[in-house]
Amino acid sequence: MATKDDVIETLKEIIDPELFIDIWTLGLIYGVEVEEGKVDVKMTFTSMACPAGPQLVEEVRTKTSELEGVEDVNVEVVFTPPWQPSDELKAMLGI
Repeated sequence: MATKDDVIETLKEIIDPELFIDIWTLGLIYGVEVEEGKVDVKMTFTSMACPAGPQLVEEVRTKTSELEGVEDVNVEVVFTPPWQPSDELKAMLGI
């Protein structure tokens, strides 16, 4: 049975195609809940008009559903609060 830590490790493998950093490190994941084969992921994008948004959502769904015991994956995209890169991430990105 997949755990929250298993899901997080999977999310760390999903790379934003524009910034080339995983979505967990980018801070795009606002929440992960795992309960009896169901995984709920709350995430955002770097901007509301993120061209890679649909691709990222599908990749989260696909890769998470491959974990042992996962029967259902719900990905909720939210824009509140808006994404803000951390100071550490700004340094990584050179901004």
